[in-house]
Amino acid sequence: MIIQLNKNIKPAEKDAIVKKVNGLKYEANEVRTQKGTYLIGIGSSDFDIRQIGNMPGIDDIHIVSDSYKLVSRKWKVRPTIIDLGDGVIVGNGELAIMAGPCSIEGEAQIYETIAHLKASGIRMMRGGVYKPRSSPYAFRGLGIEGLELWYKHARAAGIKIVTEVMQVSQIEPMLEYVDIFQVGARNTQNFNLLDALGKVDKPVMIKRGISGTIDELLYSAEYVFSGGNERLILCERGIRTYEKASRNTMDLNAIPILKEKTHLPVIADPSHGIGIRRHVEAIALASVMAGADGVIYETHSNPYKAFSDGQQTIDFKESEALVKKMRASYELLRSF
Repeated sequence: MIIQLNKNIKPAEKDAIVKKVNGLKYEANEVRTQKGTYLIGIGSSDFDIRQIGNMPGIDDIHIVSDSYKLVSRKWKVRPTIIDLGDGVIVGNGELAIMAGPCSIEGEAQIYETIAHLKASGIRMMRGGVYKPRSSPYAFRGLGIEGLELWYKHARAAGIKIVTEVMQVSQIEPMLEYVDIFQVGARNTQNFNLLDALGKVDKPVMIKRGISGTIDELLYSAEYVFSGGNERLILCERGIRTYEKASRNTMDLNAIPILKEKTHLPVIADPSHGIGIRRHVEAIALASVMAGADGVIYETHSNPYKAFSDGQQTIDFKESEALVKKMRASYELLRSF
């Protein structure tokens, strides 16, 4: 069960509620977030909700059978909206677009990418300053110095920054410069990192694990929410299967299933989803029609010279065309 407590609840009232919950053979776990205080009751015995619902200090109570409770749509029917400020919103009924290179490479690249995004009306730029690479000899990012440089140009242009955090120790130095912390596929079950991100007041986008299930993605989000951070976004980025014709297998099924199971915004990553430049557009458009709240993809002025992931990165001309098609597709979908 989820019990939403009144913001002015008295200590004696809360103690009485906890005692009542425990008496029903449920374990009461308190969760404090940016938006409220909740008691999460863990148990399985049947009871009449009216035994608790009318107690002083309770704003609302919900019976949620899912093991992931706070991210479940069974208690929060209205979709969560992530407000990044300056009119940049994810999950408000408009298509959110995040685009940029796999890796931040230098000042000239930052400048030209921002110019492209502004020309296309895109307000969120993706890019990596810490890169988890399969080979230890591959380019692994510019680190905090690259992030500071990126931030200077992005802020001047009104562009929000989406970038990956790989370990707990990186959160604090990155906090000032990041608008959305991205948890990559390799860290989706890094529970120490998820716990730490639950304690920050910045949105967190969690990518699905390389071989992770939909439920495992939702459990990862539950870690962050239960740690105190409600500002969550989910990202379907394809999973590893036996198929070798593409880098990953983009699970378009996951998009409507996640929209049904959770109140959190769902973003699609077609670049990693298929990993083949010429097919990114098709998967992006399919994701939009499947109901995604937004799309995150990789773009570079010259993908053939990109420091990383050039094979799945589209150029600026292709990106401009894709944005127009995605927005037209989204409007078509809304008109049905």
